[in-house]
Amino acid sequence: MKLPVQRGELRDLHEKVAAGGRISETDALRLFESKDLNAIGAIADVVRQRKVGNRASYIINRYINYSNYCILSCQFCSFARKKRDADGFQLSVEEIVQKAREALALGITELHIVGGLHPSLPFSYYTGMLQALRTLDARLQLKCFTAIEILHLAWLAKKPVPETLAELKAAGLDSLTGGGAEIFRKEVRSAIAKGKESAEEYLDVHRVWHQMGGRSTCTMLFGHVESLADRVDHLRQLRDLQDETKGFTGFIPLPYQPENNGIPVKTAPTGFDTLRTLAISRIFLDNFDHITAYWVGMGLKLAQVALSYGADDLHGTIIEEHIFHMAGATSPQLQTEAALVKAIREAGRTPVQRNTFYEPIKIWEPLAENEAETDAGRSRVLENNLASA
Repeated sequence: MKLPVQRGELRDLHEKVAAGGRISETDALRLFESKDLNAIGAIADVVRQRKVGNRASYIINRYINYSNYCILSCQFCSFARKKRDADGFQLSVEEIVQKAREALALGITELHIVGGLHPSLPFSYYTGMLQALRTLDARLQLKCFTAIEILHLAWLAKKPVPETLAELKAAGLDSLTGGGAEIFRKEVRSAIAKGKESAEEYLDVHRVWHQMGGRSTCTMLFGHVESLADRVDHLRQLRDLQDETKGFTGFIPLPYQPENNGIPVKTAPTGFDTLRTLAISRIFLDNFDHITAYWVGMGLKLAQVALSYGADDLHGTIIEEHIFHMAGATSPQLQTEAALVKAIREAGRTPVQRNTFYEPIKIWEPLAENEAETDAGRSRVLENNLASA
């Protein structure tokens, strides 16, 4: 096998990864300290090719935030509001169902639902919401709640986390979201999210869910006050839990958005740092099949470039996003399926519409040479698993 990295400081790591070896925390920190982004990307691409071949995926989904009222006051958060704030909001179950019904008409397969830790909504609100959404379409997958929300709901229900998760699953919950991981290092967590759940609590919620047969994603918020070593430590803890449970479907690194919050950071992570972090995540998290380039935080153009730096997924259509945009993200509120397919094809990958669990729904047929990206061309698919599900 001819190795793209023929010379330089990272050749030995390229050879280790190409041979199927696992890199250490020391190796990962060395990658973070390197300025050879192309070499890091070449190593990440070896892993991506081994995991998924030439495919890159997206999902047709809709975000719904049921409320931004929250009992916490995380320093980094631009989303949360108190009841006294004029721009706070709270949706009724009927309003959520109506948003979901409208989105189903657009062809979504997933609802992604999170919110603040509401000071007064009862546990029955959350189970009732899931039950009402489940009746809309049996194929609709409900990806809801962060780990801290689960801990809050357990407190509301006055039940242990396993029982709380079991009730939510019975009501219709398909997957947990990965939000809220931030950075696991205690000192960093205290500086940006004082009062939030600990790393151990975050990981244990996901561990319990995985032990119940559930699947979830996970995240890392990077580019604020953490060190490079803190990022490596965060990735190591995720890799350890994945070794234990194999319950994570994918990892989503989230570039920090600096506006409208209390963290003294002036700018979002650079394109260099974003691509580097994503590529190293792909290399280090060798037990994860999928790495998502979150276009909301990095823009679709850079997310498209990330497909050559280890990413194999562009996330989804989303339709309405509040959390990143309230923190200063300038990306659009939504992407069309056509835009995601076009971005993937331009990167030389085969577009795949996926479901919540990164399983293919349809695989797009390659365009013929010199064929334009037309509606007719986009309509051709090699398989459609949704219709036969």
